[in-house]
Amino acid sequence: MRPPLVSRSLAALLVVGGLVGTSAVVRRSVPPPRSSPSVGATSPASLSDSAFGALVARISEAGGSFDTDNLVSNEDAYLKVMGALTRLGVRGGAYVGVGPDQSFSYIARIRPRIAFIVDIRRDNLLVHLLLKAVFHRAPTRVEYLAGLFGRRPPGDPAAWRDRDVTDLVAWLNTTPVDPSYVARLHEEIARDAASHGIPLSERDQTTIRRFHEAFIAAGPSLRFHSYGRQAWAYYPTWERLARETDLEGHEASFLATDDAYEFVRHLEEANLIVPVVGDLAGQHAVREIGDVLRRMGLSLSAFYASNVEFYLWRQGQFDAWARNLASLPAAPGAVVIRSYFRNRARPHPSAVPGYHSVQTLQEVADLLRVQAASGFASYYDLVTRDAIPLEARRANRAVR
Repeated sequence: MRPPLVSRSLAALLVVGGLVGTSAVVRRSVPPPRSSPSVGATSPASLSDSAFGALVARISEAGGSFDTDNLVSNEDAYLKVMGALTRLGVRGGAYVGVGPDQSFSYIARIRPRIAFIVDIRRDNLLVHLLLKAVFHRAPTRVEYLAGLFGRRPPGDPAAWRDRDVTDLVAWLNTTPVDPSYVARLHEEIARDAASHGIPLSERDQTTIRRFHEAFIAAGPSLRFHSYGRQAWAYYPTWERLARETDLEGHEASFLATDDAYEFVRHLEEANLIVPVVGDLAGQHAVREIGDVLRRMGLSLSAFYASNVEFYLWRQGQFDAWARNLASLPAAPGAVVIRSYFRNRARPHPSAVPGYHSVQTLQEVADLLRVQAASGFASYYDLVTRDAIPLEARRANRAVR
């Protein structure tokens, strides 16, 4: 078993990588969650803000564009893989994902020691700085919801710790926006976003505020929105995503329990959820994450790719993505988590009745094996071949 991720390994990474001196490491004092991860039972180390900013700069590429603000996911079935992740023993190690806050739920389930969020749009990094600022001022879930949606929190937030997410959303839906509280929130979030060693322009700060105002204006009814494409009526609201369940019918988002929320907040406060700008098929970001993980002595446990592969396949860039994935140090049993939309395509064997997206798992090793041999015949072949049955009972394989 590798030693747990401690400040020494992070210091070595940053010194060898030529980013900062060891004095930049581990400045934040972050209380661990009430339930620590079972794999590598030691709490993760933390990065100072300057080290965090330097790591973001080291990994990031020049930004690209996509036709959405992507403030919330459009994957209604995103939690249907949760039971399989647990049964397969996908736990610990390093997590890499894309998009806004759906990764938090996978992080809460997998309990990685560090997580990287990669997106071609710089705006996604700004969304994560907004969410990071909200986490910072919110020891409890109800305070997180209050900060994100511009509601003044209840007088005794600790009394809400054991409430389920349905109760929390009901409180949110019956509590009006407080303009004076929102004005103070905007000021505090702007200061916090600028404090993590990531240079922010006036335009960046305006964008962060615009994103926050979108959450406040729409409330829990906020949906995925794209430009120049049809907005599908089945896109789930933020509320539905927060209350979604796994295949067994258990609420499973990072907001479902206080323990899940505390773990994600702990990593955020430790600066160990690292948002970067990068193209999954690009020449730098994913490969640089691989170098960072090797220097930390960590292996990939899960890569959440959403449906990015659909666009990479259509653009002839899937092979570049596969080569980048192969460059990561992956643990035995590491998985790709992906989503598939059946709009005009063939139905997927893992589809759940009543859901428009399909969430699937495939072992990284299986993907790379097929790609190295004959390759996949089509995108549909990719998302169905070697797809792990979500209800299958398989041996537990802990990621070290």
